[in-house]
Amino acid sequence: MKKEKQILFAICLDNEGYKASLEVGKLYQIIPDNEADAHGYIRIIDESGEDYAFTANRFHILRLPTYIEKTLLSALQQPNHLLQPITTAVNGHNLHF
Repeated sequence: MKKEKQILFAICLDNEGYKASLEVGKLYQIIPDNEADAHGYIRIIDESGEDYAFTANRFHILRLPTYIEKTLLSALQQPNHLLQPITTAVNGHNLHF
């Protein structure tokens, strides 16, 4: 039986009540958390750089090809990634986050 690939990213669709923590349209890294999942939450790294659980319906989970996930994770590990926008080129397309 093939193990399902772990989802690593979600895009924010609703930041009502959390305007300082979430930006609509921004891509966020998911932190796997079975307990949060069981209660309808998703754990992400928010604008503070810390991981918090938010209701899952605030996000659309993205199933990205492995090479794109690796590129995004690599960009997120760069120093000061939270302090300035990052542009990463993937197959000729610039991704901003």
